[in-house]
Amino acid sequence: MPARIFIDGEAGTTGLGIKERLAGRADVELVSLPAGDRKTAEAKQTVYKGVDLVILCLPDDAAKEAVVLAGALGDAAPRLLDASTAHRTAPGWTYGFPELTKGQAEAIAKAPRVGNPGCYATGAIALLRPLTEAGLLPSTASVSIHAVSGYSGGGKTMIAAYEAGTAPAFEAYALGLGHKHVPEIMAYGQLQNRPIFTPSVGNFRQGMLVFIPLFLDSLPQKPGRKDLAAVLQAHYAGSRHVHTRMEEAPERLEPQALNDTNELELFVCGPEEGRQVVLAARLDNLGKGASGAALQNTELMLGLCS
Repeated sequence: MPARIFIDGEAGTTGLGIKERLAGRADVELVSLPAGDRKTAEAKQTVYKGVDLVILCLPDDAAKEAVVLAGALGDAAPRLLDASTAHRTAPGWTYGFPELTKGQAEAIAKAPRVGNPGCYATGAIALLRPLTEAGLLPSTASVSIHAVSGYSGGGKTMIAAYEAGTAPAFEAYALGLGHKHVPEIMAYGQLQNRPIFTPSVGNFRQGMLVFIPLFLDSLPQKPGRKDLAAVLQAHYAGSRHVHTRMEEAPERLEPQALNDTNELELFVCGPEEGRQVVLAARLDNLGKGASGAALQNTELMLGLCS
């Protein structure tokens, strides 16, 4: 019998992406509501009772309300996968980055509630966690993170502005240093100090680059580029979706190379014997950064073959 899935918020960018990825699968039945009932609590609860998994693709406040609705069903409540920011660091929720650490994929498979990671956070945590876990980067380190994303991650208003040609070619934002992905970066990147995170958006629809510069002599063990590369390679050895490109130290990276995939590439850039490096992650903000990650978590939670 196919697994029954309801995407609450199926008309948004992430919801549409998940729906497209699940369409046509024999092991899945997508359940939907008429447009007029999608914000009606009673109609939503009725659907919740009859499905195996609800994927929340809603604004944070609406996602919190949906969790309350589901919780009110008691033993009849479905499992939840939340693509919003609302529950990524909340108690009782499992973080949906299967490659985070040993046993994370198994934890997701068993979890009743999973928080899908943020796009920027995916790139940053993928670079940070192996290094903090191995002790090469202290949890007390002061870290700067810089990133650029395609405009599709900015919501309906930003998408409309870029597609109408009224938006700038490039803009930095969240310069008040309060971006909503910072808490999960700290929690799962194992950082005690709040990093400086400066995101930006370019005039391209999708694709993402995340950069973390490091002064190697400021780290306690004073590692070299090869040491960092070896830790990243060991952490992601055998991973299906995360690829360490440690043999490369590119002078240039463009953000769209992994579009329409669920892949994530990691680089350690800089001269071989130099004492400065730039850690870099490349991904599709709509793929491994959103809908692709949700599909990966859905397959784990429901025991589906990918």
